[in-house]
Amino acid sequence: LLPLQSQLSQALNGLSDRAKEAKEFLVQLRNMVQQIQENSVEFEACLVAQCDALIDALNRRKAQLLSRVNKEHEHKLKVVRDQISHCTVKLRQTTGLMEYCLEVIKENDPSGFLQISDALIRRVHLTEDQWGKGTLTPRMTTDFDLNLDNAPLLQSIHQLDFVQMKVSSPVPAPPILQLEECCTHNNSATLSWKQPPLSTVQVEGYILELDDGNGGQFREVYVGKETMCTVDGLHFNSTYSARVKAFNKSGVSPYSKTLVLQTSEDTQSEEQTLPFPVPLERSQLRRMSPFSSTLNLQPSFSGRSYFELRSSAHQLSLHSSLQSLNSAVAWFSFDPASAHADIIFSNDNLTVTCNSYDDRVVLGKTGFSKGLHYWELSIDRYDNHPDPAFGVARIDVLKDAMLGKDDKAWAMYVDNNRSWFMHNNSHTNRTEGGITKGATVGVLLDLTRRTLTFSINEDQQGPVAFENLEGLFFPAVSLNRNVQVRVWSG
Repeated sequence: LLPLQSQLSQALNGLSDRAKEAKEFLVQLRNMVQQIQENSVEFEACLVAQCDALIDALNRRKAQLLSRVNKEHEHKLKVVRDQISHCTVKLRQTTGLMEYCLEVIKENDPSGFLQISDALIRRVHLTEDQWGKGTLTPRMTTDFDLNLDNAPLLQSIHQLDFVQMKVSSPVPAPPILQLEECCTHNNSATLSWKQPPLSTVQVEGYILELDDGNGGQFREVYVGKETMCTVDGLHFNSTYSARVKAFNKSGVSPYSKTLVLQTSEDTQSEEQTLPFPVPLERSQLRRMSPFSSTLNLQPSFSGRSYFELRSSAHQLSLHSSLQSLNSAVAWFSFDPASAHADIIFSNDNLTVTCNSYDDRVVLGKTGFSKGLHYWELSIDRYDNHPDPAFGVARIDVLKDAMLGKDDKAWAMYVDNNRSWFMHNNSHTNRTEGGITKGATVGVLLDLTRRTLTFSINEDQQGPVAFENLEGLFFPAVSLNRNVQVRVWSG
């Protein structure tokens, strides 16, 4: 008996706990009833206030529209009243003239009638002409040519509904920069990132930010769904910090760790005196990433160590050998994105021609703002004696005219006998010696001395072409369908 009593007692204790929980739950439900009532009153008041605000806005707009109608009303009345006044004066003058003419006709003295008849006839005709076409036509219509377009507002009112007040999904996690895929090349940087492996939160896009290369403020350089971005037009030999964040409808994630990138060096020895650097063999001008870059992956907060990845020994050796030539190394091809639509690209965008007989401009992909830069252009086809132009230009140069026609380009244009320098449509320094198929045009941009010099077949063509150059310059060529050119950079 005792074991059964003990078992029942234990069962009652469990049931008692459930009854206690039920009582507490009922108290919670009763409190919810009270809270629902209070929230309902508050929500109704908020809804009424929002709708009243919409009604007030509509009433204010109604008053503005009525004011416009009243102005149109006053304008119409003024025009009609002015026409009434003008027509009344003219009618009074015409009636008076008619009455005077009738009295003259009754005059019995022929000599007196003859003296004034000609003048009266001219005056009658003149008055009749003043009542010409349009005089007796209303200058204003009675209709109000105003039509209230209320359809969009009615549609919005019909679609007025409640939206979910609370966020149902979290913001994304910070993206992870993929160090092994991030690199610099000349004055451009490529960055790659991904979401954390275990993240299940949906991402709608990413925001990539870079500073100014001098420790300044970050600015957005890319917003979109891609997870890789190449940023062009950076300064050479500069250190940039990059970071990325993700976003969705719920908000924006924290920033990733900060990536520090060093762009390629772009220095020139002050002792360099040769007008053109000694050209490398063409077989050496392969795209082998000839730069010494350093990628530092740093946390966004201070006081922590950072991971450092340096270029391979081969790259460092190649960079050192190129630096020994006292010339900057900058590899580039022609840029289809900024070229005129008539330009035709081939050979990995290293070769260009044109499908138009008119001159069209194409730029290189890399812009230069400091240092020494030399590149060559080989003439692969030259028909019917055209005059292509070679030089540098701003990014917004005219693309449908010969290079140098505007103030955004500095160029040498050349035919089969002679050449000229041209900037802002001003031609200078005619120099004998032209180009043929197989010729090579060299361009030397020295932004340390701020000069631009040209060569043909490795011999300097004319004097220094341009001086006092400053800013960002892109390699540039203008040509037509009779010329085909290949660029040799580096």
